Amino acid sequence: MSSQMTGGLTGAAIVAGVCGAPIKHSMSPVIHNAWIQAAGLDAAYVPFAPAEDRFEAFIEGLRGGAIRGLNVTIPFKERALAVADTASDLARMAGAANLLIFEADGTIRADNTDGPGLLGAIAAQAPGFDVSAAPVIILGAGGAARGAVAALLLAGAPQVRIVNRTLARAGELATTFGAKVIAADEAALPGLLTDAGLVINATSLGLGGGDGPAASLELTPADAVIVDMVYKPLRTEFLQRAQALGRRTVDGLEMLLRQAVPSFEAFYGQTPPTTVDVRRLALHLLGEA
Repeated sequence: MSSQMTGGLTGAAIVAGVCGAPIKHSMSPVIHNAWIQAAGLDAAYVPFAPAEDRFEAFIEGLRGGAIRGLNVTIPFKERALAVADTASDLARMAGAANLLIFEADGTIRADNTDGPGLLGAIAAQAPGFDVSAAPVIILGAGGAARGAVAALLLAGAPQVRIVNRTLARAGELATTFGAKVIAADEAALPGLLTDAGLVINATSLGLGGGDGPAASLELTPADAVIVDMVYKPLRTEFLQRAQALGRRTVDGLEMLLRQAVPSFEAFYGQTPPTTVDVRRLALHLLGEA
């Protein structure tokens, strides 16, 4: 019997959630609970904000399936991978996990849906784009960049160029991923843009409406696709510059929604219902609708 039929949760409810510090600004509970309600599931998706020094203890206490699983966000993604017993290829390559599944036998399984979310967003908003056709530039070398590099390499990107203000940090990533990944500082960026098929902002620049990365997007080929992982505001300054040049763009909200899909499937055993427009719901909450 579904919670929709009974008017609320029952003792058999499937519980999942999201874990981060801070967590109050996360849109994941809104997205997942909208899907739960539309599907009439006896289920819930809740936020958790453990103290930063208690993350491992918090996760260990969930072994055995007290809850079905967790999405994991800043600052716990690398630690989430470390606490898991098994991990997907993507999570291992990224060196981070944004999804933990608690099995009944007490084991913890880790995955990373950030990269698939990126690829899904590109397929939705820049249909027909071929990741394998030209080099990719990623601006930034943090956790968001790691997940992107792993997914892009698995998808056939011929070369990934990580451009970061601190060259050493980009160099660490390049060393981790091997010959197809190179590191560069910001001074080298103009020369790298001229044959790039995809340019991704994986920094927080532009969040809240400020200027995005100072990349000369006019140097990119006319058919290049420009991606911004920032989704507040939806149309960042970085994407506005790209659109003014006639470049195709992919926004961070689409990435967020796409990475939530495999998480929902892992938690609740079914695909999210298409009867609810979660993008419109998210836009309303962002004040963009």
